Amino acid sequence: MSAHDIDQHFLYAQTKILCDSYRHWTALELIEQSADISSLAQSLFTAPYAVASHDTQADPLFNYANRQAQCLFGMHWDEIIGLPSRYSAEPMNREARAVLLERVARHGYVDDYSGVRIAKDGSRFMIRNATVWNLLDASGEYCGQAALILDWTAL
Repeated sequence: MSAHDIDQHFLYAQTKILCDSYRHWTALELIEQSADISSLAQSLFTAPYAVASHDTQADPLFNYANRQAQCLFGMHWDEIIGLPSRYSAEPMNREARAVLLERVARHGYVDDYSGVRIAKDGSRFMIRNATVWNLLDASGEYCGQAALILDWTAL
């Protein structure tokens, strides 16, 4: 599924939250800024690195995954969106993932996360030095967490 096929209103709003929150915590840009939100959303969706986010439910659900994140996890948009994000880790690695998410919740972001993740087909990959950050809406309220994965290796 292309970025064009996804609900544009959601895609634009989520892109803004992802980019603004990343800048808030890290003082860096997630993607080169553009005055045109549709260009910004398209650039993030097609970026050569993985970006994914989940919501604030007790068992958080993925609510964004750019094309590279979809490739890493071996899923299309309609498969990954709404999936509990805990399924991105094997059961034996979920406790370590929960510790990471709590650390992010306390500190706003971390930029040193490494761990093993699992794709839909059962293949595993190691991510290194990923940045995970809290998402804030326009009023500064917590609205989820996101991850930027720049470095990964198939296992």
